Parts: sequence; structure tokens; C-alpha cells
Amino acid sequence: MHQSQVVFLKIAVMFMVMVAGWWASRRDYMTPALTKALGILVVQLTFPCLIIVQMIGTVNPAALSRGWWVPLFALVSIVLAAGVGRLLGPFFGLNPVSRRTFTFLVAIPNWVFLPLPIAEALYGAEGVRFVLLYNFGAQIVLWSFGIRLLQGGKPGLSVWRTLLGNVGIWATLGGAAVALLFPGAARLGHSESSSGLWIFGDGVMGALKMIGDLTIPLSLLATGAQLGVMVKTSDFQWRPLAGVTTTRLLVAPVLTILLLKAGMLVTGISLTETEFITAVIIVAMPVAISCTLFAERFEGDGALSASSIFCSTLISLVTVPGLVFISHALI
Repeated sequence: MHQSQVVFLKIAVMFMVMVAGWWASRRDYMTPALTKALGILVVQLTFPCLIIVQMIGTVNPAALSRGWWVPLFALVSIVLAAGVGRLLGPFFGLNPVSRRTFTFLVAIPNWVFLPLPIAEALYGAEGVRFVLLYNFGAQIVLWSFGIRLLQGGKPGLSVWRTLLGNVGIWATLGGAAVALLFPGAARLGHSESSSGLWIFGDGVMGALKMIGDLTIPLSLLATGAQLGVMVKTSDFQWRPLAGVTTTRLLVAPVLTILLLKAGMLVTGISLTETEFITAVIIVAMPVAISCTLFAERFEGDGALSASSIFCSTLISLVTVPGLVFISHALI
């Protein structure tokens, strides 16, 4: 199966899970309270467990020495996309609040919950490690630069306090620290040792993995349920929605890919297929699932955010595999 077909299949499967969440919310099987609780559970528990397991299993000094640039790439790619959004936003007749939201939606791709299973299917542990390193940089950018985009000013003290209390960031640092300080930890969950400490470690890692494996399905169900409540076609702002979708899925990714390739040519640095294609997959992703929550919390346009998530995710079934297919010619 060609890589673009794998990408299409993975996105299609995840979209169908989102549709199941939407259906469950319409039938009142998933109430707003349950949906909110699932979202908190994913962010505060299952996703950190997933990060810890993956970082311990994939990080080593050689991997970090090669992948140090990935968090910086997250910064560059998000800022570049925001610049494109800010440049094109005025052409869609938006008020100041919706214009800031437009820029934010274009800037913030779904860099974890959609690309993670795709990268794992294509490249295994190396692809997963790339996504998680990108996530580390992107989380910092989201809670600083991203909030400033929405609010139109500098983030307040509460935002910085939230950033420092971000469980995902600490899970990334903690998992990497364990992997580097105790190289044998990568065998936890796979060892056949009869030692008491190893048995205990295997048990802990097994529990973390079991909890972490819930991240993707729960996040997709919760997203679908949120969209079932928030997205109404009668509320669609079709002109700005078309602008967000086109800019997020085509304009910003193409410019980022060309910039990445130009940087490789100028510096003489070569990227592996895993690094280049995983980078392409991430920057080509639709609007991030969390954007609606951020828009509502930080004075943005929640209706535009919700409709953009739905439409960009649906259209990404075509655009992401297409960009992956074309990008192979640039490796």
C-alpha cells in the first residue's frame, strides 16, 4: 500500500470515530458534561501516559542529538502559518475578533492526535518520536504566541502559570530524562527478567501503556461530540470558512514545505524520509481539535473555530495524502 493511501486510510478511520462521537452526542449518549470530562481526562491523564511510554521507549542520546531541531521547527512552522493567516485574513470581511481567530486557526494544526497514529503506521517509533518532539515545541508556542494571537496582546500571568503547569510538557521532559538516565528503561514492558524490581517496572509500564492507548479514540470521540453540539450548518460563515480551510490545508503547508526544502539546500543538511515526510504530515494537518476550546476561553470566534475543525478535517482526507505523495519528489 502506498504511503498516501495509508495516510488517507488513517484519516478516514479517525474521521469515522469522530462521526461516532457526533452521533452519540446527537442521541444524548454523550452529554456535554461527559464530553467535557473526557476532554479533561485525555489532557490530564491518558495523553501524559502515552507521552511517557513513547519517550522512554524511543528516546536515546543519538535520537536527541539528531532531533534537537524539531521543537524549533514547530516554532517556525506555526509562526509562518500565522503570518500567512494574518496576511490573508483581511480579504474575508471579518470583524477584529474573527480576524484574530482566523489567524489562530490557520496557525495551529492538529499536530498530535491525527498525525501520531499516521506516523506510527508509516515509520514506527521514529515517527512517533518526531511527533512528540514537535508537540513539545508546539505546546510552548500555543500557550504563549498562540494566546497572543487570539487576545491581540501579550498573554497574562495566568497563561504562563498554565504553561508551567502543562502536564504534557512535564511528561515529555520526565520521559526523556528517564530514558537518558536509565537506558535500560526502554526494555520495561518487554523484559523477561524475574527480578522483583523489573517485574514492578514492567507492571508500571504496562499500566501506563494501557492508559495511554486510550488517548486517540477518546480524544476523537470527545471531538465528534463537541462538534455535534457546536456545529450547525446554519451558523457556518462560508466565506471565512473557505479561507481558513484553504489557507490551513494548502497555502501554509506548501510554503512551509518549500521553506524546509530551501533550508536543506542552503545548509546542506539532509533529512531522512521519516523526518521530512512526518514534518509534511504535521504541517498539512487540519485545524487542531482544541482550537474551539481556546477560542471560547480567550475571547475568540467559537462558531468559526468549530466549523473550521469539521470542514478542514473532512477535506484533509484529500489534501494530506496529496501533499505526502507530491512531497516524495522533494526528498
